[in-house]
Amino acid sequence: MIRFFNHYLSVRLLLLTGLEAIVLFQSVVVGFELRMAEPIGQSPLLEAAAFTFVMLMAMSALGLYQSHAEPFRRTVHRVLIAYGLSLLVISTVFYLVPETYIGRGVLAWSTLLALCSVLLIRVVFFRLTDVGLPKRRVMVLGNGPEAEQVIEHLHQSTMRHSVQYAGLYPVMADRDAEGRERNLNHDALVRTVGELKVSEVVVAVRERRGGVLPLRQLLDCKLRGVRVMDLQSFYEREQGVLRIDNMRASWMIFGDGFDQGLARDVVKRLFDLLTSLVLLMVTLPVIVLAMLAVALESRGGVFYRQERVGEAGRRFRIVKLRTMRVDAEADGTPRWAGINDSRITRVGAFLRKTRIDELPQLWNVFAGHMSFVGPRPERPFFVEQLTEKIPFYQVRHSVKPGITGWSQVRHPYGASIEDGLLKLQYDLYYVKNHSLFLDLLILVETLQVVVLGKGAR
Repeated sequence: MIRFFNHYLSVRLLLLTGLEAIVLFQSVVVGFELRMAEPIGQSPLLEAAAFTFVMLMAMSALGLYQSHAEPFRRTVHRVLIAYGLSLLVISTVFYLVPETYIGRGVLAWSTLLALCSVLLIRVVFFRLTDVGLPKRRVMVLGNGPEAEQVIEHLHQSTMRHSVQYAGLYPVMADRDAEGRERNLNHDALVRTVGELKVSEVVVAVRERRGGVLPLRQLLDCKLRGVRVMDLQSFYEREQGVLRIDNMRASWMIFGDGFDQGLARDVVKRLFDLLTSLVLLMVTLPVIVLAMLAVALESRGGVFYRQERVGEAGRRFRIVKLRTMRVDAEADGTPRWAGINDSRITRVGAFLRKTRIDELPQLWNVFAGHMSFVGPRPERPFFVEQLTEKIPFYQVRHSVKPGITGWSQVRHPYGASIEDGLLKLQYDLYYVKNHSLFLDLLILVETLQVVVLGKGAR
C-alpha cells in the first residue's frame, strides 16, 4: 500500500491499471497501423487516449479492479460487458467530438487487440503477483479481542497476496506481592522481531496505561526500519474507516487530517458547479421520462422534498423523484426504508435501483446546499437519534453532504442505528482525508455502484 493525497492505494491494482492503460492505448495505435496497411506518419494520440479512458471507466464500473483475482470465466464475462458499455459511450464521444472518430475498421482491430491483451495480462498478472510481490510480514502486539480482530483481518483471502501474518506477541502487566506493576515479555520484543523478519508491528492494545506497552522496545523497532502502527491507523489504511471503538478526541486533534482550507473549498465548489450543470443538461431527458412514469403510476407530485441536515447543522430541503406512495408516512413518524419496502412503488423500485431518483439533487449541488461528493445527508429526526447514541457523529457535518460519498460506495444502504454507526466510520475517514483526488476515486467507484445496482432499496 502507498499513500497518495492522504489516501492509501494498492500497489498491485496501480500496477494492473497502468499495464492495462498502456495496452489499451497501444491497441488503438497498432489498430491504425493494421487497418491502414502502412505507417500513418502521425500517432492517433487523441483517439487512443479517448478509447483508453472510456475502457478503463467501463471496466471500473463492472468491478474489474478488485484487490483479488476471480474465476477466469467471470473475468471474461465482465470484460465483454465492459466493452459493450464502452462501445455505447465511445459512440457518443465520436458524435460529440468528431476529432476522436477512428472508423469502424480501426475500432474492430483495436477492440480485438485490447480484449485479447487485457485477458492475457490478467491471467499472467495475478499469478505472478501472488508469488512475486514482496509481502509485508505483520506481527500483532497485544491481547484480547482487539488482537484477535486484527489477526482475523490478516488471514482474510483478499490480504494473502500482500501480507504474511508473522505471529502474536502478547503483552500484559502483572503485579508483584506488594502490588507494584511489573512488565512481562518486554525485553524479547526486538529480538523476536528480528528472528521473524517482521516488517510491521500492529499495536492491538486498547488500554495503554500501567506499563502495558514496551515503549522503549517499540522505539528500537522503529529505529531499525520496522513500521509501528496503532489500531486506528491500521484500520484506516486497510479498511478505509476510522473505528469508533478505538477513537479518541486527542487522536483527532493532534493527528494529521481533518483539515479545512479555503483553497480546497473554492476548487471543490467550482468542480461542483461545473459537474452539476453539465449533468443536469445531459440527464434532463432521463429526468423528464422518469417524471412521466411517476405521474402515470400513482397520484401525487412527481418530486419529493424532504428536510435534511447539512454542513454545520444547517437544514435544507432535498429534492428527489418520488419513489413511495404519498401516504408512506401517514402517521407522521419517520422510518428508514427497508428491504422490499411495501411503501415503494414499482416505478420507484426501478428508480432507486438505477439511482435515477437521485438526479434532481443535482439542483441542490448547483444551489450550494450539497456537494457532489460527501457524507449522505440525514433527516433531523434520525440525526438526533444518531447523535445521542453514537460518539463523534456531529463531525460528519463539518463538510457539505453529497449525492455520493465514501460510505455510499463502501457500505450498503443504512437503515438502523447499527448501520448508522458503520457508515459513520467511513464518513469520518472521508472528513479526515478528503481531497479532490479522493472525490474523483469515489466518483469512479460510484459508476460500479450504479451499474451493478449495489446497496439500493
